[in-house]
Amino acid sequence: MAQRPDPADAKMDASALYREDIITDRKVGTIRRMIPVLPSGADDAARPTIYVGEAQIMTNAGPLPINFEIEGKDLGEAVEKFAEAAKEAVERTVRELQELRRQQASSIVVPGAGGGMGGLGGLGGPGGKIQMP
Repeated sequence: MAQRPDPADAKMDASALYREDIITDRKVGTIRRMIPVLPSGADDAARPTIYVGEAQIMTNAGPLPINFEIEGKDLGEAVEKFAEAAKEAVERTVRELQELRRQQASSIVVPGAGGGMGGLGGLGGPGGKIQMP
């Protein structure tokens, strides 16, 4: 399991600072325009602006946010490419969810381990209805 970063070590990288503008049509999604800035706060013309799309898909567990980069030289091009980038991101996310489901379905449930039957202790364990001799 990954360790949590130590808050005392949470040092920002002054060479990778961005200012964020949020653009939305209030219907389909949001584009975050990430404008590179210098530590002084002035725009950094040496680095490209990054466009990040945000959308969501509905799942059985509720809405799932999807974030994806959009290739574009300006906001107009990012808006134009939003739909295709969102479609690719959703398809990739669905494939990843299907793979996670497949892995979960093929995992081995150990009786009495306490996890496989919704926390009921598994077959034959405490709280189970089937007792093994």
